[in-house]
Amino acid sequence: MIPLRDTIRSYNFPVVNWSLIILNTLVFLYQIGLSQSELFSFIRTFGMVPSQISSLDPASWTTLFTNMFLHGGFFHLISNMWILYIFGDNVEDRLGSIRYLFFYILGGLAANLVQLYFAQGSSVPVIGASGAIAGVLGGYFLLFPRARVITLFLLFFFPWFVEIPAVVFLGFWFISQLYSGLFSLAMPSGVQMGGIAWWAHIGGFIFGVLMINVFGHRHRAYSRWHRDEYWPW
Repeated sequence: MIPLRDTIRSYNFPVVNWSLIILNTLVFLYQIGLSQSELFSFIRTFGMVPSQISSLDPASWTTLFTNMFLHGGFFHLISNMWILYIFGDNVEDRLGSIRYLFFYILGGLAANLVQLYFAQGSSVPVIGASGAIAGVLGGYFLLFPRARVITLFLLFFFPWFVEIPAVVFLGFWFISQLYSGLFSLAMPSGVQMGGIAWWAHIGGFIFGVLMINVFGHRHRAYSRWHRDEYWPW
């Protein structure tokens, strides 16, 4: 199930969303230019390693921010940036660029804190923008409940394009993350099932749902027009 685009049009250029995509890409290009030993050191320094987070070392807490801009491979980067490209522009359009930037960063921090709680003692670095992006998805879930997502299914190797309501697409995604997160609790301490920080996704999404209205919506008249045009009953 691959999302291709949504049915909501942005009316302002998403400068922050594109800046985040470019910044993540530039950091990844820097990563792939490092030697194996340099990359290992880079990930250990700027990735969030739960076992190294200490109240006695305030600098270790900065990794809850820096880890959002690191990725473990091309697929990890491309999948995250593609989701951010599809859904992030609409959330930025509704919040405004400055509020969207703070919403994104705080969502990523919240996601990391939840992952930190469930992975205490783990020595595996947690990296990636998916926690922050999950916050964006949670915000989108509430802001655009009647949007639809054009989705590609491969049915016996044949492409099948389907319009899925955003609440169904994102709701299914969240339930799948929650199921995986709960299943991972049965794993040995410190082990991330499939190498994925499920609880970061869960925490980020919940943050987005709970906090999107706190950040407010700009241009109330615009929002109503937007809804009437693209959210038919």
